[in-house]
Amino acid sequence: MIHTKTWDSRVSVSEEMREDAAADRRRFLAGVYRESGAQLYRYALMILAHRGDAEDVLQQVFAAALGKAPRREIADPAAYFRTAVRNAAYSLLRQRRTARAAEELILEPVAGGCSPLEQAALEQALKALPPEQREVVHLHVYEGMTFQEVANATGESINTVSARYRYAVDKMRRLLGPTG
Repeated sequence: MIHTKTWDSRVSVSEEMREDAAADRRRFLAGVYRESGAQLYRYALMILAHRGDAEDVLQQVFAAALGKAPRREIADPAAYFRTAVRNAAYSLLRQRRTARAAEELILEPVAGGCSPLEQAALEQALKALPPEQREVVHLHVYEGMTFQEVANATGESINTVSARYRYAVDKMRRLLGPTG
């Protein structure tokens, strides 16, 4: 009988610990989403160039994080979730290799003073870039990261990041220039 009571108390303590851990995880994720959700969404949107896909990726990342306990302490949640969003976005791109005509704008009105015509031209130029180049442009121009920070965030070398940026700018100049 004592053995059964001991067993029962261990079970309830174990269940309480799991419930506490799940509540802590929910609070942690709510804080991360509150602080970084909009930025992570814009990042996914720039890579995917489709609002619905960006929303799906963000939901997938946070649902996965909610469903499992981290194997280790997350020292830099912003970097961890940016990497998770990046990986999920590129996985989605691999799954959907077919090109889709994007009718929606991928840029929020971030460039003050742009006319609607200029905004549309910039949209089309960005959409014409490969996802890897759009990603570097977004992180460098719209998120204000240095090339070294972009390299750290994407896991690429700084030379690869700067080359992608240079190729992106060259292509956009051709597309947006007077002869483009």
